[in-house]
Amino acid sequence: MFSMLIKFVDHDDQSSVVPVHIVTQPSQLPSEFLEPSADRKLVIGFDCEGVDLCRNGSLCVMQFAFPDAVYLVDVIEGGRMLVEACKPALESSYITKVIHDCKRDSEALYYQFGIKLHRVMDTQIAYHLLEEQEGRKRNPEEYISFVGLLADQRYCGVSYDEKGKVRDLLRKDPQFWTHRPMTELMIRNAVDDVRFLLCVYHKMIEKLTQASLWHLEVRGSLYCQCFCINDDGFADWPSAPPIPDELTGQGDAPEAEILSVLQVPSGQMGRVIGRRGYFIKSIKESCNADIFIGDDNKGPPNMVFIIGPVKEVRKVEAIVRGRFMTP
Repeated sequence: MFSMLIKFVDHDDQSSVVPVHIVTQPSQLPSEFLEPSADRKLVIGFDCEGVDLCRNGSLCVMQFAFPDAVYLVDVIEGGRMLVEACKPALESSYITKVIHDCKRDSEALYYQFGIKLHRVMDTQIAYHLLEEQEGRKRNPEEYISFVGLLADQRYCGVSYDEKGKVRDLLRKDPQFWTHRPMTELMIRNAVDDVRFLLCVYHKMIEKLTQASLWHLEVRGSLYCQCFCINDDGFADWPSAPPIPDELTGQGDAPEAEILSVLQVPSGQMGRVIGRRGYFIKSIKESCNADIFIGDDNKGPPNMVFIIGPVKEVRKVEAIVRGRFMTP
């Protein structure tokens, strides 16, 4: 294991030093991570880096932010054995993984390593739940970016300019994350993607109502499953958490939420999306559900994924089916 201390200069020119460990062997990870236990529950920041991360891409680095250090799991050097050593933690209900937009990372882990990512706290979902709590309506076409979240003074208030530089490098060199040894820029960017997540987590959790906390947990579960469909549907995944008893007796008790997948006939996806996305946008605006489209590059192709309250999901299903069944 290679370890170092990295100095970061954050907002207001305040500096912080972060211990960073580059992991190539399972034994270099904390024992409480490798062996999840109800007696040692953890909350950690989590992210993945790779080449075109999805079912067909290449996972190169996994980042785990603990309160006292950041661990960069080098998948290129450590190989499949190292990723499989992390599987119990990634699937454990005793370890909460704080992540921003879990869908594609979960897809990559599932199809490449058979890992069913579980018990996530998705800060993108949490952000929009907090906005709803405060009476602000979200544009269904817009999702808060990680850079945008960090810049929000309520949760972090940090400018993440280096992210743009790395995006430019990725456009020029899609294999950026495969290069070894890892450069200082690679290491700093990988650390930056997780080192603020625990701070954001605590600030968000203290603001969320009981109902929003349930929505956060159930949507995190469904988002992890979203693109990970197989011949058995999602039968091998953990069930989404039920509505807590404390909420069922209330007059405005939440409705159960589900994930539905619609198979669109070949050649009909254009009708579902509409010219310049007009039709799918109109559905999102009229229904209280999240809708995602599978495509050929990041699959699954010819599928529409719908997440939300049961009645709203059924409404979307009917509209979409009517679209591609109409001659």
